[in-house]
Amino acid sequence: MSGMPAEVSGGTDRHPLPPGRLGGVALVLGGALSVQFGSALAASLFPRTGVAGAVTLRLTLGALLMLVVCRPRLRGHRRGDWTAVVAFGLALAGMNSIFYQAIERIPLGPAVTLEVLGPLALSVVGARRVAAWCWAGLALAGVALLGQGGFDRLDPVGAALALAAGTMWAAYIVCSARVGARFPRADGLALALTVAALVTLPIGLVDAGGRLTHPAVLGLGAGLALLASVLPYSLELAALRRLPTATFAVLMSLGPAIAALAGWLVLGQALHPVEVLAIALVVAASAGAVHAAAPPPAVVSAAAAAPPARR
Repeated sequence: MSGMPAEVSGGTDRHPLPPGRLGGVALVLGGALSVQFGSALAASLFPRTGVAGAVTLRLTLGALLMLVVCRPRLRGHRRGDWTAVVAFGLALAGMNSIFYQAIERIPLGPAVTLEVLGPLALSVVGARRVAAWCWAGLALAGVALLGQGGFDRLDPVGAALALAAGTMWAAYIVCSARVGARFPRADGLALALTVAALVTLPIGLVDAGGRLTHPAVLGLGAGLALLASVLPYSLELAALRRLPTATFAVLMSLGPAIAALAGWLVLGQALHPVEVLAIALVVAASAGAVHAAAPPPAVVSAAAAAPPARR
């Protein structure tokens, strides 16, 4: 989810991010835009297929697209490589299934605000700095404000599912980084999506049945697979090859703002002013955590002077 060494996670005007890092940030933002608008499309698909059917379409069609494009090599991998792929696939299946259950019950913006606590917690663990804990506290304040403005208006089951999806999101980030280091190009992602599709396909077939084969549903499902799986996961895999895992996880905190925009534009979901403020606090916490992760100038200078590592 090349560039400078992992210790260098940001910079100031005197020490700007290297081009590889800037490219990584752009990849993250592109993936976030794609996946949030894909989630909005998924919500419009629920009445036709149900949640399990939408998840099945997303992952199965996404896996087929990735297998055709990547044609991953199956031989020559170690047991640890396959273990990483299976773990990545299970994380994908769990993250998608649980989150879609959440957004069936609560609006997209608040759902992503709750879900993003998983990546934010991962960034704090990875950063291991007092300042990072302070920014995490600000994010928690945003969630508390969201509750004050209306957890009574949110289905508690939906809120709990969004938090559980956040845990799976953190696992997805860790697994994606490991698979990206073990497999060339997007081969590992294609194999992991296949695992996720095989896990969710029986449930989707039982729940939706023949509705999944309707031409209109297949068309929406193909768009969902492209927007919510193939594009974002490929972009995030490329980003994780340029950014430290902790920095990548913090950037995921920008998801609530993008989700709110997608929910407003696609689904017509209005947010109350208190919810807008809560989302703004989480976004501010992510920006602050990125700044807190920046090393002192001496570390940046030493890293810049060091010869590039061989890969």
